[in-house]
Amino acid sequence: MAPDNGETSRFAQQETSRYFRSASQCNLFRMGEIGDDFITGLERIMDARGLRAAPLSEAAGLSKSFIRDLRRGKAASPKLDTAMKIARALDMSVEEILAAANGPGAGRLTIAIAGKVGAGAKVPVFDAYEKGDGPQVECPPGLSPHGVVAVEIVGDSMEPVYSAGDLLFYSRPAHEGVPSEAVGRRCVCECERGLGWVKLVKLGSEPGYFHLIALNPDAENQHDVRLKWAAPVRLHWPADLVKRV
Repeated sequence: MAPDNGETSRFAQQETSRYFRSASQCNLFRMGEIGDDFITGLERIMDARGLRAAPLSEAAGLSKSFIRDLRRGKAASPKLDTAMKIARALDMSVEEILAAANGPGAGRLTIAIAGKVGAGAKVPVFDAYEKGDGPQVECPPGLSPHGVVAVEIVGDSMEPVYSAGDLLFYSRPAHEGVPSEAVGRRCVCECERGLGWVKLVKLGSEPGYFHLIALNPDAENQHDVRLKWAAPVRLHWPADLVKRV
């Protein structure tokens, strides 16, 4: 049975809210008042990530030439639903694309550092800052900043794999627990005591327990540890490539 008008309206509102952070921005877009900003922001994001128009158009479910024509002024400013498709393909909100068009550093996508880890994880390192208020670094090319945070390595306890000042980017799961894709991979994780670790995660001797394998061959491994959560490392960014904002 097809949804009634009320259900359709609620679905549209939920879908729109995923790609706009404010109702005012959404209304302005509907009125066609910020289409140019969207195009400018899109250009800067594409240039920063090294994205080509045709593959992005196809990923958004649009004609292969749509974004190329948009950037060349051969196509009209995108309508709301088209902008949302492009945002979805970039794993961003429409507002984030609009923000890239304005202000100092426009077009630079940033990611927050959630904390530090190292030296045997002697202290808690996660949620050290209010959400979004931690130090910001430029997003590495090819990595979407959506839902991604970074942890900074301190000390030499993870040599030779990771060095002091390196950043590890990861997507923390929305719920507690260790997803199956984390097992057998290098992960940023947090134990029940609230201590942060970067370890190779393996299944423990009983359900709910995990072996944490040290990256430094001279360091001790930990066995049958209960974890609050674990997230696979998505990208390792050496210290000399990190650009703080």
